[in-house]
Amino acid sequence: MNPINLLINGAKGRMGQTLIACAAADPGQFKVVAQIDAGDDFASAVPECEAIIDFSHHAVLELVLARCVQHGKTLVIGTTGHSDLQVAAIRHAAGSIPIVYAPNYSVGVNTLFWLTQKAAEILGPGFDLEVVEMHHRMKKDAPSGTAKRLAEILAEARQLSYNNDARHGRHGIVGERTSNEIGVHAIRGGDVVGDHTVIYAAQGERVELTHKASSRETFAHGALRAAVWATGRAAGLYDMQDVLGLRG
Repeated sequence: MNPINLLINGAKGRMGQTLIACAAADPGQFKVVAQIDAGDDFASAVPECEAIIDFSHHAVLELVLARCVQHGKTLVIGTTGHSDLQVAAIRHAAGSIPIVYAPNYSVGVNTLFWLTQKAAEILGPGFDLEVVEMHHRMKKDAPSGTAKRLAEILAEARQLSYNNDARHGRHGIVGERTSNEIGVHAIRGGDVVGDHTVIYAAQGERVELTHKASSRETFAHGALRAAVWATGRAAGLYDMQDVLGLRG
């Protein structure tokens, strides 16, 4: 089996550099044929690869989607902070090419997604729901894509709406907590790679599910695994639950 030819978009960033190093450690499976960052000619590099792993910035999403669709390339999206219109654009492009779009590529975090849903179903409406995340001081978006997905999973399990029921922080005289709200709290500082905790709090007891990442390699290995899984697959929108066989 020949190695997959990869284009890494956002190659000079923390995740880009980690992806390149992890791919280089497995030359039998991966070959990075293009390392693209801001100011580089992304469009001309696309035809040379089989799959693009994009950890650049959501602002360039439209360009990335257009070129991937034009050339029929597999796309793994690692950026977060997309608008509703951008998510719609991703769904539209997935009608033409295979796209893996996940808020987090860690195998452990995707297990946390599954556990979060199961715990919400088992514990029921008597438990208040809160999500707390912490990342390094350089992270630009909040909440993290992973925290947002955790809150969405909780909302789905309770038949609530993330847009209407998520409560992003509290300040001042906010009144008593409602039974429907899902608290989402972002902490920034130091060099924290990514910590996420889901809290289920009731009278007399509390359940907490926590995942802590100490290395970006866990995300890189997951994204590379997604690229292998998606390359050659039918057009469609997939996530890491599909890649890991956790769907359903």
